[in-house]
Amino acid sequence: MDDDPVSNDSPNPHFEQLLTALAPHAQIRRRLLQLGLGSVVLPFLGLPALAAADRSEIGFRAIAASTEDLVRVPEAYILQVLYAWGDPISNGPAFRSDAGNSAAEQAEQAGMHHDGMHFFPFVSHGQPSSTHGLLCVNHEYTDENLLHPDGGANWSEAKTLKSQNAHGVSVIEIELTSRCKDVRWQLVRPSTYARRITARTPMRIDGPAAGTAAMRTRDDAGGQRVAGTLANCAMGVTPWGTYLTCEEHFNAYFNGLDQPTPTQKRYGIRARSAGYRWHEHDRRFDVASEPNEANRFGWVVEIDPWNPGSEPVKHTALGRFKHEGAMLTLAGDGRVVVYMGDDEAFEYLYKYVSRDRFDAGKPGGGAALLALGTLYVARFAADGRGQWIALQHGQNGLDAAHGFADQADVLIHTRQAADRVGATKMDRPEWVAVHPRTGEVYCSLTNNRQRSAVDPANPRADNSFGHIIRWREGDGQGAAAAATSFAWDIFVLCGDPQHPDPDKRGNIRGDAFASPDGLWFDPDGRLWIATDISGSAVNRGDHERFGNNQLLVADVASGEIRRFLTGPRGCEITGLTASPDGCNLFINVQHPGEVVGGRFAPAKPLTGAVWPASQFPELTGGRPRSATMVIRRQDGGIVGC
Repeated sequence: MDDDPVSNDSPNPHFEQLLTALAPHAQIRRRLLQLGLGSVVLPFLGLPALAAADRSEIGFRAIAASTEDLVRVPEAYILQVLYAWGDPISNGPAFRSDAGNSAAEQAEQAGMHHDGMHFFPFVSHGQPSSTHGLLCVNHEYTDENLLHPDGGANWSEAKTLKSQNAHGVSVIEIELTSRCKDVRWQLVRPSTYARRITARTPMRIDGPAAGTAAMRTRDDAGGQRVAGTLANCAMGVTPWGTYLTCEEHFNAYFNGLDQPTPTQKRYGIRARSAGYRWHEHDRRFDVASEPNEANRFGWVVEIDPWNPGSEPVKHTALGRFKHEGAMLTLAGDGRVVVYMGDDEAFEYLYKYVSRDRFDAGKPGGGAALLALGTLYVARFAADGRGQWIALQHGQNGLDAAHGFADQADVLIHTRQAADRVGATKMDRPEWVAVHPRTGEVYCSLTNNRQRSAVDPANPRADNSFGHIIRWREGDGQGAAAAATSFAWDIFVLCGDPQHPDPDKRGNIRGDAFASPDGLWFDPDGRLWIATDISGSAVNRGDHERFGNNQLLVADVASGEIRRFLTGPRGCEITGLTASPDGCNLFINVQHPGEVVGGRFAPAKPLTGAVWPASQFPELTGGRPRSATMVIRRQDGGIVGC
């Protein structure tokens, strides 16, 4: 979702204001970026690059772009729809094609608009299973005109409850079964692990902001507990076996004031901007009634999928902003490092480093590592170097004299703190992925059509196609994830090589794509790239030749990129995960048939962005439904290899 107005009017400089001190090699870099050559010519300014293999790491023949209302994959691959909106998580109510399920029934079914997810294998005799596990699936948002039989008309408390219950996270148990020659994944029903976490589920708040005045409400005088999570976009996974779900565009749920405070304005909370209308029947989402409730959203939430009775935890130490994801890795000394993007034009890239170290012998204490540590924000320098700047009270101008009373204040107002320290404004930083062998970090910068002033890290004005940036921590030659400096370059500038404007052709080595969003490395080091061209642009104008949104695979050593999958009309491809053996790839098809503006018409719920509208996944004229799919090779081999 990329239709939020820009809320960053900080005076942080764009890099054309910083180029006067460029070293000669940095001047060369700037020229190469202008030519669209980027890292292909000058990787990491002379630092060691990944050695290219004798043959491509990609083992399939690329498929063509498509505008069909189908999911297409290469020959010799098998597709299966596993878990669609409205499917019961265990023994429970079946989906009604007229959207007639009640709010209580929706609380026992898959939510809407699947996004980030992860496969947690069962372990037997010390070995992770590739045929039996738990799947955690985010449900990012709802389309009320699909969710209810008569759409958003006659809005009511019952509709509010159903919408809230269609948000959040699913935890389902799945298993690969074989009956005769039919080998399929299926949900285990009943399952003691099955669980829905919604916008009403009680959860605990921890970290420096817990219990502070800005977190207290009439319902929670102690500021320690909150009802629900929402806008659940991408995710993360911890080494102690828990799931991190990320709250992204939370501002759209709050009805703001005619004269918003500076903080409300900075986070996009304004009067008559609450498209979900929850505030009409739930005063928590009316800022005039509950001025602090919005402070309790925009966090990373930890869920233990193995303990259905456990309470989710919102970790305030990781900062409050529009979290796209939370990519967790371990530094060489065992400290936990979490990379996070703030998904809005001109927002920032963040990194959290725990104070203490992870002890694999005591995994139960892992959650405490996300409660006490240091949050950093990235500043990209013009010479190909960068710094992580601590957002710590008392440092870098983050003190009472500049409006930050304590560390809780810094974290609740993370965006303003990042403004203050002069972080680099990026082109919608979204998913982050870490190479499993080298520790290189990759981030998708989906697009930014509002950019006019360019800089080396964001080198194109009117960046409608996006790019992927990467960096190496420390001196650029190792995986020193906790370092406070890094070396960076641009992995790829997306674009249409046939475009008449040279600035929009990009430098892709392989199949053209735009608006990179989801990023995921498989264990062999292939980078999977999912795209999210918005419903207002897909198959139109500059984006006409890209076709529907797609999934691609990159060999990061050679830079080669091949198209692996194309989705149905109007969808976004997202939520990449796999079984431990790499033989089962799970993806999500989100909002098939999405309309311009992102919502269906109440009088015509089956009319989508293009004609005819998407009928995915049933293809029988029913309501389009977001769904999880499984992809396998016919020979049972590793997907993508």
